[in-house]
Amino acid sequence: MKLTNSQLIVIRQLDQKMQDLTALAKIPLPAEGWISLLRKALNMSLRQLGVRLSMTAQGIKDIEKREADGTITLKSLIEAGDALNMKFVYGFAPKDGSLEDMIESKAREQALKIVKRTSTTMKLEDQENSPERLKQAVDELSQEIKREMPRSLWD
Repeated sequence: MKLTNSQLIVIRQLDQKMQDLTALAKIPLPAEGWISLLRKALNMSLRQLGVRLSMTAQGIKDIEKREADGTITLKSLIEAGDALNMKFVYGFAPKDGSLEDMIESKAREQALKIVKRTSTTMKLEDQENSPERLKQAVDELSQEIKREMPRSLWD
């Protein structure tokens, strides 16, 4: 499947949106969780937050534990955020730059495997290419793979 202009536009728009999340991704998660940290910073008791969420203090304690354990639901995070007068923010940020960088990296990786395999065969047949030609082949093939963006890119 060839990468269409509309797909490229979507990738670039997503990259733009995710750039805002990149800064947030650098903030370490508090060990006790955001709900507990914010509640304590605001000097709010378990009971007080419970009243805002129509729950008991024990229910809030359970929510805070589930957040710390990583088993809390998005719905619970959104509701707790509302009760704390906060907006819950949810999204993904690429670990390495952008979506386009990630696609480029995977395409280059795949191209390198293909060129190495071909180069080994040619070497066995005493038709070895120069390092410059191999680099050029990797560059060209990676651009082609990037344009085509086959599903095998993610295997």
